[in-house]
Amino acid sequence: MASPLLDVRGLSVRFPTGSPVIDFGFHIEQGETVAVVGESGSGKSLTALAIMGLLPRRAAATGTIAFRGVDLLALPEKERRAIRGRQVAMVFQEPMTSLNPVMTVGRQIGEVLRRHEGLSSAAARARAIELLDLVRVADPHLRVDDYPHRLSGGMRQRVVIAIAVACRPSLLVADEPTTALDVTIQAQILDLLDRLRRDLAMALILITHDLGIVGQWADRVVVMYAGRKAEEASPHELLAHPVHPYTRGLLAASPRLSAGANYRQGPLEEIPGTIASAAGEPGCPFVPRCDLVQPSCRVAPPPLVELGGGRLVACPIAAVPEAVHAS
Repeated sequence: MASPLLDVRGLSVRFPTGSPVIDFGFHIEQGETVAVVGESGSGKSLTALAIMGLLPRRAAATGTIAFRGVDLLALPEKERRAIRGRQVAMVFQEPMTSLNPVMTVGRQIGEVLRRHEGLSSAAARARAIELLDLVRVADPHLRVDDYPHRLSGGMRQRVVIAIAVACRPSLLVADEPTTALDVTIQAQILDLLDRLRRDLAMALILITHDLGIVGQWADRVVVMYAGRKAEEASPHELLAHPVHPYTRGLLAASPRLSAGANYRQGPLEEIPGTIASAAGEPGCPFVPRCDLVQPSCRVAPPPLVELGGGRLVACPIAAVPEAVHAS
């Protein structure tokens, strides 16, 4: 059986003050879209930065990040740079801070092509125009000479995506690619990413806190909480039958069409407390916020339980699903 395109195992990210990511793992196949979801502070972005080799200086990553069978964490920085941007690329959260305000968008796209493909300035400019057209920026031959501040938020995000796919990477990591965009533009950006995934035969890691988008765009969903995997399943299984109490809480806090005007028929629920309560917790990090705590939950983090069909849940109630329905 062929190995996955990316296989993350036992990943931990440590700072002098703590470990925001602990023993985390997942895999992704060529051409697949995997969504990593969870509230802010879950460790999603740090996981993405660890994959890219862009962690802050004070951070140390351990574990295995195998890309095409090669452990990226074991590579010298020079070899890592040759992969970053060419074979593995990333779309960062905020396009305005991702782009250089004193360089035209054409130069910023061309910089990747000159660095990884050795193109001349003229060839890189011509290719930048093609890439702007690929991501559906209107009048690309004019926009190529624009500075980022002259573009709308949606157009800047398209430029960031153009930079990321310039070298036709095998894996694209999109970290909250729809942040600060209105609903219409969000749908356009997600549709664009999905089209590029298919056209360029890429795999896509979609990092988001919005469970509402995973059902349409993802092949698998990984729920992350306090640096650990809480649950993994197909979107259909996860949305129809969530098992982990954290997953159920996230879904209950999401807007629903059946709620009626002003949510009178179904008010939004909230998960009590904050993710900060997981700090220093010896057992399951969700214990301080969970209403289904078992004695074993306070002793050690629950192991991942295989429920069949590739579904994984780190919760003792997974062994007795009737407990979920009874609650």
